[in-house]
Amino acid sequence: EPVNTKPASSSFKQQTWLSTRSCADSVFAALRNTTSEEFSRVTAILGVASVNVDYCLYSRLPASGRLMASALRSRQLAISVHHNLLFPTSGFRYVSKAAVNTQTEYDYDRPLMKTQVPGPRSQELTKQMGQIQNASAINFFCNYEESRGNYLVDVDGNRMLDSAFVNRPALGILPPASFVDKLTQGLLTVAPSGLNRVQNMACGSCSNENAYKAMFIWYRNKERGHSTPSDQDISSCMINQTPGCPELSILSFTGAFHGRTLGCLATTHSKPIHKLDVPSFDWPIAPFPRLKYPLEENVRENAQEEARCLEEVEDLIIKWRHKGRPVAGIVIEPIQAEGGDNHASADFFKNLRNIARKHACAFHVDEVQTGGGATGKFWAHEHWGTDDPADINLLLAEVLNIIRQENLLAEVTRTGKALLSGLFELQAKYPAILSRARGQGTFCAIDICKGTVRDSLILQARNKALIFKEHHVHMFLNIFNDLLAAHK
Repeated sequence: EPVNTKPASSSFKQQTWLSTRSCADSVFAALRNTTSEEFSRVTAILGVASVNVDYCLYSRLPASGRLMASALRSRQLAISVHHNLLFPTSGFRYVSKAAVNTQTEYDYDRPLMKTQVPGPRSQELTKQMGQIQNASAINFFCNYEESRGNYLVDVDGNRMLDSAFVNRPALGILPPASFVDKLTQGLLTVAPSGLNRVQNMACGSCSNENAYKAMFIWYRNKERGHSTPSDQDISSCMINQTPGCPELSILSFTGAFHGRTLGCLATTHSKPIHKLDVPSFDWPIAPFPRLKYPLEENVRENAQEEARCLEEVEDLIIKWRHKGRPVAGIVIEPIQAEGGDNHASADFFKNLRNIARKHACAFHVDEVQTGGGATGKFWAHEHWGTDDPADINLLLAEVLNIIRQENLLAEVTRTGKALLSGLFELQAKYPAILSRARGQGTFCAIDICKGTVRDSLILQARNKALIFKEHHVHMFLNIFNDLLAAHK
């Protein structure tokens, strides 16, 4: 907490900048293995509102992408903390006169209104935004380059005293003028087949939560035959009663991980620690196929396993309908990452999509971990080879330029092929330790005979970390071979 009562001198500012930059580098390095929610909590404690961490995809970036992201985020964190130290809020012990005066110099002298709000330019941008996402919450679009101090300037040139909108999210009700173009020229250029709307969210859990709400609203509008709720719907929802809060459900799968928030936890089944002591919903849970490897030697058994799981999905949908809690949607990961890197065939997902369509359920593909190119395609569900893969699809980051400029999808395919081939060779060499080598692109996994052996290998390998390109694969395989040989 600041205790200096003197105006901030240039030397003090320089020392503060150096120390906060170093602190930021250390903080970011320490937080690389945390969840996005934990990172957000720390940055909130530091008073940092502008640092955004695309956590899930960061871990999948190549060396150049990670180094670029680390440097940028460390600098952002340092600037934010540095600013908070030099210009503390009213809750701190002092506000330097020099700091206050410096800020005041940049302010306009008075408001200036040129049009009604929202003005014609804001209205046009809102109309464009409505083509690609829900724009009902937007008040107007802002020109942040022209905004100063406590004065907010909109795209129509209206200069307003920012007393009502302080601390509101810039990408929520007050987006910048360029936001529509950024979405259109960015995320929408890689939109999954059949999807033409994008909704930006802060993290994977809240993305899934809002996707669940969208499925429920869609289902209820389908039941009503229109989108206008009744007076009874409106009054009953305020006391958590039907019909306003309907008894609907979402079907998920054993081993799934969709987030740690309340609704997501009802569909998460990977580790007890995520769910213990937290109330949940009575929603159906279907088995995810447990395939046998090598695949080519277990074709008949795996086909039977997938058929069994699909039959159970359909039985659960019917059972929950009879219970009075119909399934509004099905949520699934193309590859269950946290649940153990579990895969299923393209036919399994195609048939699951058909079951959802047959029973009028929404089909939600959670690609928080598999989206972005780690499987060799931008979306893992592209491996299914269908033109109508999903009603809702998730991705956490805007890393498109790096992916394109460095041709990373081709790199992932080439590197992943070498990695999986090497894992097969090691599995054959150490059959008592390794089994079930599998993967798509660099999204590869292999089972280890015992948890204690796995933990020991991870501990020994941690100091030999590698950033993956094809030549790194061979380094990794040599190191892994040496570690396995020591456990024979």
